[in-house]
Amino acid sequence: MPIGLPPLIRVSPPGPRSIDLSRRLAESSAPMGPPRLPGATPSGIVLARGEGANVYCTDDNRYVDLAAGFGSLLLGHQHPQVVEALTRQSQMLLQALGDVYPSESKVRLLEALAETLSSAQKRSKEDRRMLGILGQSGADALTAALKTAVLHTGKSGVIAFSGSYHGLSYGPLAVTDLRPSYRAPFAGQLAQNVHFVPFPRDHETAERCLALVEPLLAQVGAVVFEPIQGRAGVWPAPAGFWKELCSRARAQGVVSIADEVWTGLGRAGAWFATLAADAEPDLICLGKGLGGGLPISACLGPASIMAAWSRKEEVVHTSTFAGAPLATETALATLDVLRTDQLIVRSHNVGESFLAELREQLHMLKGTAVRGQGLMVGVDVGDFRGQGRGVQKALLERGYLTTSGGGERNVLVLTPALNIEPELLSSFATTLREVLQKMA
Repeated sequence: MPIGLPPLIRVSPPGPRSIDLSRRLAESSAPMGPPRLPGATPSGIVLARGEGANVYCTDDNRYVDLAAGFGSLLLGHQHPQVVEALTRQSQMLLQALGDVYPSESKVRLLEALAETLSSAQKRSKEDRRMLGILGQSGADALTAALKTAVLHTGKSGVIAFSGSYHGLSYGPLAVTDLRPSYRAPFAGQLAQNVHFVPFPRDHETAERCLALVEPLLAQVGAVVFEPIQGRAGVWPAPAGFWKELCSRARAQGVVSIADEVWTGLGRAGAWFATLAADAEPDLICLGKGLGGGLPISACLGPASIMAAWSRKEEVVHTSTFAGAPLATETALATLDVLRTDQLIVRSHNVGESFLAELREQLHMLKGTAVRGQGLMVGVDVGDFRGQGRGVQKALLERGYLTTSGGGERNVLVLTPALNIEPELLSSFATTLREVLQKMA
């Protein structure tokens, strides 16, 4: 059932309550990024509650949420089935004992994820038995995947891509290239045997990239990639590229790792964007939307590769809250809703219409470009005043919550709930044109 109401702005954002809370936050949290000038008024809002495709700030403005928790709220805010699962489990068991004495829902979630991935693949029947490792974040899943590759191949080297974003904990940070400032202060503590190659934004770059990758495959144990680079500005690769890359990696015994933390589970219009592109990665990492709003992630792969974790001396990748009952139950509820409400197909269809509307509205505006798959959309606004953040602020004033991406933050990133009311997307497309015309 489509969800969402139009914007309702009662107080020009940020309102007084958001300003007060933002100042208090600045006094109690570590500063991140450039310091704010003394006495400057905070520019952001503070969120109070969410309902469906809407979010409300502490000043009671209602926004259409086109960020949806950085894409993590696939079903929107407070989906009844997710809330019911959370409430039910909270009255039974808040915490189990990890890998020692797990909860029943952890078992059922790993089975459900294995079945979902196995049924989507074209592997031989003997190689379709999938095993998983649960974590709490996408970075956890990527760390598990990188460790798996080392255990399986005995090689620590990794091929990654320029503009990549895989998380900021140490394992994923070593293969992240979105901004040099993320890595530079910690470079001495990061893995050194990482080879970055250009991300293939067009066919010419794709051919050059494969030529660079080929001699590196003999030196590494893994190649890690996002099927669509999200934080870099929503960049898909040319058709056939991931299929060719995974095929070449497998021929050299290199583990291919698909970071589907953002693209997976319908965000990009398919259960798994890599498989929809006819590629067969060895490992797939999920996160963000898996928990319906709660933190949980998974690294999934065939038993033939995951068997590398079985060793004479114990090697383990876990944490206290990995696979905890509350998150595994909301993840099971999320998977169920995605299937029963056919939201994977809906994401593809609604996303195609939304992309077409955006292109129609913006085609006369020089400096804009629209990219994406499903309901993972990027709009280049680099020629406009303030670029992504400036446009983001102007849209907030009109009642639309968005985020910005790209190395220079000159891309508007749109990742709404998969069940959002299409009329809200149409209204947004018109509003975006009006905002950009005013800023031109």
